[in-house]
Amino acid sequence: MSDSISPPARGAGSATAVHWEDPRREQAFGQWLQGIAPRHGLDPATVHPASADASFRRYLRVDGAQGSRIVMDAPPDKEDCRPFVHVAGLMADAGLLVPRVLEWDEARGFMLLDDLGRQTMMEAIDPQQSEQAQPMYLRAIDALIAWQLSSGRGTLPPYDEALLNRELALFPDWYLARHRKVAVEGKLRETLDEAFRLIVRHNLSSPAVHVHRDFMPRNLMLPADPAERRLGVLDFQDAVHGPITYDIASLMRDAFLTWDEEFVLDITVRYWEKALKAGLPVSADFGEFYRAVEWMGLQRHLKVAGIFARLTLRDGKPKYLADTPRFIAYIRATAGRYRELAPLLRLVDEIEGTQAVSGYAFGRL
Repeated sequence: MSDSISPPARGAGSATAVHWEDPRREQAFGQWLQGIAPRHGLDPATVHPASADASFRRYLRVDGAQGSRIVMDAPPDKEDCRPFVHVAGLMADAGLLVPRVLEWDEARGFMLLDDLGRQTMMEAIDPQQSEQAQPMYLRAIDALIAWQLSSGRGTLPPYDEALLNRELALFPDWYLARHRKVAVEGKLRETLDEAFRLIVRHNLSSPAVHVHRDFMPRNLMLPADPAERRLGVLDFQDAVHGPITYDIASLMRDAFLTWDEEFVLDITVRYWEKALKAGLPVSADFGEFYRAVEWMGLQRHLKVAGIFARLTLRDGKPKYLADTPRFIAYIRATAGRYRELAPLLRLVDEIEGTQAVSGYAFGRL
């Protein structure tokens, strides 16, 4: 999960009118859409919301003679669309099903895209039916491996020590200090610093490939064409070049969906087997690979807890914090399996009130 996490849904969208905060931007959008409508056979009167984003991007749907299209509305003073266009090209070259950029007004931040469908993988999943979900996860694995096989150095920003640490800092800065009102100092600060050092060291020891950075069912689309076996891939603009363990950890330790360990292991083993066969740089020992996935997942969960707190406290989007218990459970489960992470587990347990802790207490602001 990148710092601008995925939208809450990618469904059919409501037929309600599009709301504009700025009348000048509404006018600019109308002029742009009217200008491109004839060459794409679009009906500007049909524009309606498709989905919102946790960042400043939003997506609209417009009908046309050749089917619907998606419009990205991304104010250029708040969003840079160049990474989206760049990564879309990389993924298309890798054989993934991604939206084509049909029009792009870079100066005003409007983009016309293919509409990959109206149902996300998330919307098609019954969380109680892992057997029914398995074929979709196997399709997701195929997309992931194709993406990783296309990896090349220098084409994407590095997922390096500096970026890993910036992401981890979201946990103390936003989840602990601002959300939980905990003073991040003294022994607590030392505990976090040591845990973060271990986490970063473990994660950087994994070989580097292209990383989607938010590869999960909410960003994967079931195509409308039943003959299309590829899942559509969305929200890839924050892609980086980093640990091969990241995207499989993101897929199986979802921000919004929890599977039992048996299913997580099953899909992770299937990914690992296919990755080995494809020649990707995964460990020949599955136990070693799975441990690396767990350490990578821990970094992601700490980061996302911080992002969810920030979305609530800074951006006024409280719905994301409802999923925080899932991330705390992920953090506790992983920290509980590794002796060197015992101090981090004690820290989380005391703050969350999940277990009585002796020793030292963390001061509250």
